[in-house]
Amino acid sequence: MTDLDTGVPHSARVWNYWLGGTDNFPADRSVGDEFAKLYPDIVVVARSSRAFLKRAVTHLAADEGVRQFLDVGTGIPSAEHTHQVAHAVAPDAQVVYVDNDPLVLAHAHTVLTGEAVYIDADLRDPDTVIASSGLDLSRPVALILMNVLGHIPDLHEAAAIAHTLMAALPSGSYLITADGTNVLDGAAFTEAIDVWNANAPLSYHLRHPDELARFTAGLEVLEPGLVPCARWRPAPDARADELRETDEYGAVARKP
Repeated sequence: MTDLDTGVPHSARVWNYWLGGTDNFPADRSVGDEFAKLYPDIVVVARSSRAFLKRAVTHLAADEGVRQFLDVGTGIPSAEHTHQVAHAVAPDAQVVYVDNDPLVLAHAHTVLTGEAVYIDADLRDPDTVIASSGLDLSRPVALILMNVLGHIPDLHEAAAIAHTLMAALPSGSYLITADGTNVLDGAAFTEAIDVWNANAPLSYHLRHPDELARFTAGLEVLEPGLVPCARWRPAPDARADELRETDEYGAVARKP
């Protein structure tokens, strides 16, 4: 198992910190706080994104009968992660996590105890991702690409990855996707991201929603479409703070 260097900040642990998780260390919290000084809404973005994922997975498991979930670039397992949400609705749901970060894999092997499968594969190699998943490709699969395509600098390559993965899945499969945008508070978010990219080995790239729409090209996008994550089918009793829009757009789309 890979040794965890707790003295060096890591993006997966920083994201975990913003989500209110406990799999992080002082170095991660320090960087997370510095980022939040430049862009205070990052905590809202992270939690809105996770809430969107929860609603989307719940809908697909409860209302569409999906029993296979392929979560690519998932990061560190934390509260209300895909397997927990899916199993709350359908205990027989199969969840496969994909990541190629040794630190994330080390955390996963420690935290997960048979509830899901974690495989070591690279988002940039979609054929291997599919081949290694072990899923039944004769039945629908929900592909989850949450805040990972932003790590692909070239938009054409990012879209091609999404399309290649979906092409390998059967009719009736779904794509759940969300990424950071630059339309609501773009200047502050862009400044914070620029600082992050100057100091992190894995860069991230904000995109306009029109660019994110390319990821769902050829699919049937469910209502209400590609929207700020907080606006995707919120609970009827959602609080005002839970409905606040931030620069994180998400969508759920079905393969015809």
